[in-house]
Amino acid sequence: MAALGRLSETPTVPRVFTDVASAVDGVVHIQEALPEDMALKRRVYAQIEGAAPREAILASSSSGLLPTALQEGMQHPERMLVVHPNNPPYLMPLVEIVAGRMTDPSVVALTKSFYESIGKRTIVLRREVKGHVFNRLQAALWREAVHLVAEGYASVEDVDRAVVEGLGARWAVCGPHEIFHLSGADQGMAGFLDRLGEAVEGWWGDLGHPKLDAKMRKALVDSMAQAAKNPNPAPARRAIR
Repeated sequence: MAALGRLSETPTVPRVFTDVASAVDGVVHIQEALPEDMALKRRVYAQIEGAAPREAILASSSSGLLPTALQEGMQHPERMLVVHPNNPPYLMPLVEIVAGRMTDPSVVALTKSFYESIGKRTIVLRREVKGHVFNRLQAALWREAVHLVAEGYASVEDVDRAVVEGLGARWAVCGPHEIFHLSGADQGMAGFLDRLGEAVEGWWGDLGHPKLDAKMRKALVDSMAQAAKNPNPAPARRAIR
């Protein structure tokens, strides 16, 4: 972070507490980052509600749980929502904001304003869905990446290279919808769909549905262990050479 110029000259030293009540005393915003354990989260929420100010917003970093389910049993569920940061959160700008059925709309607006005030970019989901947006997109790509490796179409190294040196570089400046809109030239998305829509739909039908059973897990672990021994040199490094 220092090399990137992202570290403050006088960084705030985190304060560590050994009990929930002390940690939330007098705060206005709480970012919960417990494991994806519903029972654990609910137990801690009960402690938070017993100690935090009534107006404090409770935001969960959950990467996939639904906020409506997290709100069950809370005294003030209207103050609770999911705010999922992308890892590593100190470098990645995006946070996903997901309201539950009992979340007050004003809390969503206040949360969005708060995160944008500290330099984050936000997306607000119109409806809650398991895994939210970021992880569902990531899971969809990885599912096909696993399928391509499992069926022997490509190696782990080459599948990852296709993303790092191909799709990833493109996605850094254009989203998947915008890319195809640009592909349609003057006709935009309509032109793309006319020319390639049917072909893409055919690819959808041929995408794999691998299972992470014991055999597949071992294959992935072994493949990554081998790939880690021979990391691909970075594109910039190869260009310098």
